[in-house]
Amino acid sequence: MSYRSLGAIALAALLASPSLATTPLIDAPAPLNPPVKLTIGVVKVPHVAPFNGVTEIARPLGVEVELVNFVRYADVRTALASGSIEVGSIGPADVPIAVSQNLRGIIGLMGVGVSAKHPIVRNGVTLETWEDLYGKRVAIAPGSAVWFQFAAAVTEQNIAYGRLNIVNIQGGGQPFVQAMERGDIDLFIGWEPFESMAIQQGIAYRQTKLDYSTSRAVGAELGMVGATRSAVEQKREALRRMVWAYLTTQNAVSASKEALGSAIAAWTGLPPQVAKAVADDMTLEQSLTVEQVQRQAREFHRLGVLTRDVSAELPQFFDLTIYQSVVRR
Repeated sequence: MSYRSLGAIALAALLASPSLATTPLIDAPAPLNPPVKLTIGVVKVPHVAPFNGVTEIARPLGVEVELVNFVRYADVRTALASGSIEVGSIGPADVPIAVSQNLRGIIGLMGVGVSAKHPIVRNGVTLETWEDLYGKRVAIAPGSAVWFQFAAAVTEQNIAYGRLNIVNIQGGGQPFVQAMERGDIDLFIGWEPFESMAIQQGIAYRQTKLDYSTSRAVGAELGMVGATRSAVEQKREALRRMVWAYLTTQNAVSASKEALGSAIAAWTGLPPQVAKAVADDMTLEQSLTVEQVQRQAREFHRLGVLTRDVSAELPQFFDLTIYQSVVRR
């Protein structure tokens, strides 16, 4: 998707819905001379679809972007820690996880978006209240971002997590859909696009009465953009231009749900109807705060995911000022 086509999508959507909000940005920064290269690791999930426009928009600003595809957040986190990439799309818990493992070279730059999160329930299964979780076969991906959200939410709803019939599923999102097709599980706690895929295939429904993105401890954040400490220190101006390019693309694709659905389809390869369903429940924005991540870290420690509480250390592993420097106040 080119910069021109993104702009056309944004203009058409804004004319149709002039009240839609975007992130006010400063004018395009001056080009760097000589150009600087940034290697960015990405997972092709819907909430980082703006990366699809970054390469073209950043090039005139003197930043040469190389996108490297990964399958899992954990792999991006490992690549950042080793320095084989300089920027990466990671999960909302990846900075605390890295710090707990004494990996001190990853810096969080900004959040990427939020979404309500609902259980995906097999057709014919009744799930009306949190208490109805008891006795159901609940599929989760242990250690995943959505598992953190779910575990924190049910705890705040006074549900005894240890009494739930938990089915651990590994290997990405497709195995959730396959397990539901076989009738092996009653519901799953997953992520897009696999939530919408199960619904589009006619085997499940989204139980919107239960939202596990609402816990105070974890919240609704879908992920973040991180960078290596060396990139923050040595390529700061290139990072500023990369973030400006990302937000410019984000504004374009967020101009309407139709535009966002088209961008998600172009980025992920999803069928248009699935991509549109994903877009309907998602907002791309940068509301993530260090305080929120600190609450997450304390909760992860309580759940036994982190061997120690690293919340007090986290402010030194975030630099939100790069994002703030390109937003018009």
